[in-house]
Amino acid sequence: MKSIPVTDAVGMVLGHDVTRIVPGKEKGPAFKKGHIIREEEIPLFLDIGKEHIFVLDLGPGTVHEDEAAGRIAGAAAGPGIRLTDPSEGRVNFIAETPGLLKVDVQALTRINTIGQIVFATLHRFQPISAGQAVAGTRIVPLVIDEREILQAEQICDEVFPLIEVKPFKTRRVGVVTTGSEVYHGRIKDGFGPVIEEKFKSLGCSITRQILVSDDRAMTVDAIRTLIDEGAEMVMVTGGMSVDPDDQTPASIREAGGDVTAYGAPVFPGAMFMLATIGDVPVAGLPGCVMYYRTSIFDLVIPRLLAGETVTAEDIAALGHGGFCAGCKTCRYPLCGFGKV
Repeated sequence: MKSIPVTDAVGMVLGHDVTRIVPGKEKGPAFKKGHIIREEEIPLFLDIGKEHIFVLDLGPGTVHEDEAAGRIAGAAAGPGIRLTDPSEGRVNFIAETPGLLKVDVQALTRINTIGQIVFATLHRFQPISAGQAVAGTRIVPLVIDEREILQAEQICDEVFPLIEVKPFKTRRVGVVTTGSEVYHGRIKDGFGPVIEEKFKSLGCSITRQILVSDDRAMTVDAIRTLIDEGAEMVMVTGGMSVDPDDQTPASIREAGGDVTAYGAPVFPGAMFMLATIGDVPVAGLPGCVMYYRTSIFDLVIPRLLAGETVTAEDIAALGHGGFCAGCKTCRYPLCGFGKV
């Protein structure tokens, strides 16, 4: 870039966006890069404080901010992401589809330590809506040494994709509801409708719900029946505490469950169990899932629906951020709960 007095710039090509700010009303480009400056526009430049402007005069090995941001965004964005046009050295990442946001945090940090590149994202592993902005990258100066861009592109190439939105898979979900009081009709089941609504918001439906007593054999039979009928995921609700008649963990094991984790460093959700029977995820859901708007369910089940493998280490990592603040008005996922 070459700086010249704006009064000498008539007929020259503007090398960068010029921003106009009207307090409390708007902020945006008054003139875009590539604009040919006219005599009658000189007062407008002066009114927004631009006595000098930069005309485009790039030397070898330097890259304009818009081109640089576009290159980094193009290298980083994976499936489920569309990019905005560069503006003032910035590109935003927009979700094309509902799904789970995935970010390579280590690679993101490496890029942000290069120099004059900034790259910010939402927290990973949260459900995302179509059209939602999930990240942005920009260049700090008007022009940047191309070596920094090449370094960022190399990092993105090593881990591709650095950021993506994985769509949720539509799965057939079976539910086993335990509890003698519900099985014998003494109280109405409150767990099923909660689980049904949560899965509906993730694009899935409950194919069948089986009520069982606090009986291990009945619970085992119900789990196996649902899988035999084609359930691709099974939720077993209740019976997860340490009371003598709570049989869910033992029932999941006896049904053939290969247990990933029993107990999670999450409040609410400490008594959660995750297992697999063949390739079918089976989760034991504690009662808190029914009573709290956000719980361990919302941290783990969306990852499974996106086709992610959730390991014991993944469950353990939820401890940092796994303590719900219990806000009067829940704003999850716009909070720190479950953010790793």
